[in-house]
Amino acid sequence: MTDVCIFWFRRDLRLEDNHSLFEALKGEFPVQPVFIFDTNILDKLEDPADARVTFIYHEIEQLQRKLAEKGTSLDVRIGQPLSIWKKLIDDYRVKLVYANRDYEPYARSRDKEVYDLLKSNGISFKSKKDHVIFEKEEVVKENGTPYTVYTPYSKKWKALLTESHLRSFSSGEVQNWNQTSPRPLPLPGDIGFTISTISFPKKEVNIDLINNYHEKRDYPALQGTSRLSVHLRFGTISIRQLVQLGKGSNEKYLNELIWRDFYQAILWHFPRVVDENFQRKYDGIEWRNNEEEFKKWCDGKTGYPIVDAGMRELNTTGFMHNRVRMIVASFLTKHLLIDWRWGEAYFAEKLLDFELASNNGGWQWAAGTGVDAAPYFRIFNPYTQTEKFDPKQQYIHRWIPELNTPDYPTPIVDHKLARQRALDVYKTGIDR
Repeated sequence: MTDVCIFWFRRDLRLEDNHSLFEALKGEFPVQPVFIFDTNILDKLEDPADARVTFIYHEIEQLQRKLAEKGTSLDVRIGQPLSIWKKLIDDYRVKLVYANRDYEPYARSRDKEVYDLLKSNGISFKSKKDHVIFEKEEVVKENGTPYTVYTPYSKKWKALLTESHLRSFSSGEVQNWNQTSPRPLPLPGDIGFTISTISFPKKEVNIDLINNYHEKRDYPALQGTSRLSVHLRFGTISIRQLVQLGKGSNEKYLNELIWRDFYQAILWHFPRVVDENFQRKYDGIEWRNNEEEFKKWCDGKTGYPIVDAGMRELNTTGFMHNRVRMIVASFLTKHLLIDWRWGEAYFAEKLLDFELASNNGGWQWAAGTGVDAAPYFRIFNPYTQTEKFDPKQQYIHRWIPELNTPDYPTPIVDHKLARQRALDVYKTGIDR
């Protein structure tokens, strides 16, 4: 049996510009790639046709084909990571393990368990930064404390950025694979899922779109956003590549990528935000949490066309336009006074590009409870948002064919009354 270095694919499903994979291939031991379908995560998914599992499965198939061309094979396992790793160190003579870092609380505890297991067996577990440009304490205030406001964070981020941060880790430069016969992949049914019929955005970088991003990004009827978020989420494209493009082409696009790093940093420094308001002063808000109204919001039947169009887009495609995400989140938390955690959980279930840090940050921003949040008295008016960003109602008509017919519901709540109610409840909650 050959001594090997195992590279553990997680949220970095690519061979190109993959930091830890590059380091592994440079080492003395041939690299055996591994992927684990983590049942700790999969068992929590309610939809047996969850499109994200289908996306991962298709990407694994592509990886397997590429690896076969290099004379190696991806070893795909199903189960709890710690149990799988106990089997892996029996099945291989593992000398070293590489993986890219993941900053979510579950991932950190998972990796600590695996690290301890490997260490007890004399195996080193090395991890590298790959998912973000800056991590942990790399962008902090002069006194070493984390930023909790985006603008100063982004200024420091840009000041610190050098070409070395955007270096491409091309595995084409080094080839040191464990030579193995092709292994059959498990079938989707073995994982407990069926293939989804949802179509996925292509992994194509449209330079013209990025150049014009600042002009078109807010209009949901236009193809004005890159639609690469799902590819960033699962690492089928490199963040370094996109930052390089944004840096040279469009400041607004670059800023959106910096928001992503910012929310990852917040999650790292303040993991409590997963379940709690970042700003404790909002803990006294008395959410109405009307289940019937929540269901109407989920189903896109609130009687507010821009809100309903967004929810129907989400339910049908697994995607929602960024501007509309803010509108529907504001509507749920302010107009209906439903706890942001309900909306966050629904997005987590439906979004193809669901990423804990950004989803949590976006929802707490809309609710006014988070870091650098919109003030509680900022309440989006769905009608004026429509006038500004979907003036011809092209987006709305795309998703609500029954608009202006008796089949479309009347508004679930009056905007003016809902706005005043939200102001009163928030103010009372803060003063409590």
